[in-house]
Amino acid sequence: MDTAAIIDALEAERDRLDSAIAALKGSRRNPRRPAGNGSKPRLSAAARKRISEAQKKRWAERKKTA
Repeated sequence: MDTAAIIDALEAERDRLDSAIAALKGSRRNPRRPAGNGSKPRLSAAARKRISEAQKKRWAERKKTA
């Protein structure tokens, strides 16, 4: 076997292994969750403030009725 044929065979095997690895990695993902970059979504400061104020308002209502 000449060197070029060996290289072609190794590259073909590498491609098969890469596709098998990709298939296995894909099967571990939650199918209901969209693929992303792996980081959590970030909230803006304004969004955090709105959420905080709304929660404080809910707590105040519960405290008033308790």
